[in-house]
Amino acid sequence: MPLFNVYPLLNIEPISAHGCTVTDAHGIDYLDLYGGHAVISIGHSHPHYIDRIEQQLHKIGFYSNMVQNSLQKEFAHKLGAMSGYPDWSLFLCNSGAEANENALKLAAFQTGRTQILAFSHAFHGRTAGAVACTDNHKIRSPFALSSDSVTFVPLNDIEAVEAALATHLYAAVIVEGIQGVAGIVTPYNTFLHELRRLCTRSQTLLILDEIQSGYGRTGAFFAHQHAGITPDLITVAKGMGNGFPIGGVLIAPHFSAIHGQLGTTFGGNHLACAAALAVLEVMEAESLISNAQQTGDYLLAQLFAISAESSAICNVSTSTSFSPPVSQRSVPAASLISGVRGRGLMIGFEAPSSYPLLRNDLLYKEHIFTGAAGANTIRLLPPLSLSLAQVQQFISSLESLITS
Repeated sequence: MPLFNVYPLLNIEPISAHGCTVTDAHGIDYLDLYGGHAVISIGHSHPHYIDRIEQQLHKIGFYSNMVQNSLQKEFAHKLGAMSGYPDWSLFLCNSGAEANENALKLAAFQTGRTQILAFSHAFHGRTAGAVACTDNHKIRSPFALSSDSVTFVPLNDIEAVEAALATHLYAAVIVEGIQGVAGIVTPYNTFLHELRRLCTRSQTLLILDEIQSGYGRTGAFFAHQHAGITPDLITVAKGMGNGFPIGGVLIAPHFSAIHGQLGTTFGGNHLACAAALAVLEVMEAESLISNAQQTGDYLLAQLFAISAESSAICNVSTSTSFSPPVSQRSVPAASLISGVRGRGLMIGFEAPSSYPLLRNDLLYKEHIFTGAAGANTIRLLPPLSLSLAQVQQFISSLESLITS
């Protein structure tokens, strides 16, 4: 039986990985600056992570949610404490799309409304409800929710949001902490403040999709915390299990749980909770959120030094001390990267217009994994344990390619 051919595959097979290094079947080491779509949060094959899962597997790997599972409670307590939401509740599931599905359902249950407001170029998943809120008609099948159920407005256009919410038709607004698939597009802090105010005024729930931007990636536990707002529902997945499938919905105290309203077979199973606990324990012990901020600031500064633009549009922390950036060589602007943007270790930039195959050459010539968005955007979503030396390795390789 062949695999259903829906993925264009790179001609590389990783067979082992440690930290920020991936090794392929030919013994070639690659610097991992993509983390398998922002999934690898604490680094590959972390010994504490391996031990936590192995020890749990010797006890019990799975039983359904019809029984007590103290690991779920232990994990929920630690997640609440570390994320800054200790008085919220947690529903565990298996993936980001599933987390968004359940958040959308909770919003509809809570408000009795059927409409959802989403944003242009958003990506929230591929299941029926999540894909209806995803602004990509190519992946939306006829089985998805009616197009009348979801309205899309431009991100950062508060007037469009206000006009929509004035109808009082919407159960929720769903917005990414930072739009990832769109190419690392950040909602303005002022926009998020106004969005929160308008949602409260219209009794519309605010869902923050932190599936890619959460879990310390931006230098705060959640990206929306940079703006100082509080949503009603927060969805998480990717970095939550460091590769073990797990997702969740953080639910504000004003929701009441009703038996049977939500459900899952595999969500919050023993192995998933062991993996997720290990992730939080390593993040805390190794100060990985702080590392993401400091290393990300350094990486952004180095990228700006070889870009065609100033750093005015970037959210670089003013409190971080940088080493002197790489020197910008006298090369045409068309040969420089541009559009550098992001927070922490969630970074995007545009490949030079004269170098459309930059990502391929980073991979096959320099042995560095990066991600892509659209035709020209390169995305960097490395493990939060990325070191300054590894940043410098990447910058040297990138500078060598674009100035050669």
